[in-house]
Amino acid sequence: MQNAVLFVNTHKENAETAGKAIRAELEKRGANVTVFTQENKFVELPEGGYDVAFSLGGDGTVLYTARLLAAMDIPIFPVHLGTLGFLAGVQMHQWLSVFEEWLNGTARISRRCMLSVVVEREGEAVYGDTCLNDAVISSLGIAKLIRLRVNAETAQGQFADLGCYRSDGLIIATPTGSTAYSMAAGGPILDPEMEAKILSPVCSFALSNRPLVLPSRNTLYVTVEKEQRSGVLLTVDGQNTLNLEGGDRITIAHYPHYARLITAGRSAYYTALQEKLGWGVDNA
Repeated sequence: MQNAVLFVNTHKENAETAGKAIRAELEKRGANVTVFTQENKFVELPEGGYDVAFSLGGDGTVLYTARLLAAMDIPIFPVHLGTLGFLAGVQMHQWLSVFEEWLNGTARISRRCMLSVVVEREGEAVYGDTCLNDAVISSLGIAKLIRLRVNAETAQGQFADLGCYRSDGLIIATPTGSTAYSMAAGGPILDPEMEAKILSPVCSFALSNRPLVLPSRNTLYVTVEKEQRSGVLLTVDGQNTLNLEGGDRITIAHYPHYARLITAGRSAYYTALQEKLGWGVDNA
């Protein structure tokens, strides 16, 4: 390992201390270390190659890191400093032992599919992004339904009309994002390494509109219908937003690169589910 980059969420308690400790250990091993925080975060990809990227914070820090480095195929070492979360699976007290496993080639790398999000307005692309968790199209009003027309690619050149959703919004989530907003809206929990996407309506007017699991490589097309009683907002991974207009078409497709998360083992995800969702706890 020659070059490492650290993304430190200084809003998290002990993040700066953890960042200094990890940086000191990496530099002791001869690595060149670059550190970014909220105060000096950037919007362009860093120059030069990196062998590993450390995410020090919660799930939001992992999402930011994954989107920023998505096209570079850099493994992400997610050190957990947050509260409720499923992505940052390595605890601070165990980071060094997991890091040693990664150096030795024995650490497990969890490969997570991502989505590409493109917004077209009057035939022109006005926005593009990637997401590791979800893309959400939602109402800006209070208790205002929005109307969204959804089409799904079923095969090359063939499409299925899934109808018009009258709801507070739609969530298009990856398996990684199945434990986020999609779960809160009643969507299923998927193993994060599956190749799939989830279409979850939010408070749908029609009780027949249920969450739908689709193949990850089948592109979804969501069109904002012209007449709306509320503003419409696109939110990507809970961090990037765009105000949508009637007639806008949002294309949600399989992204060709994967987020590669260094983990503390295959069972860590299910342990997190058990602990954070209280599975097996007798509440009687």
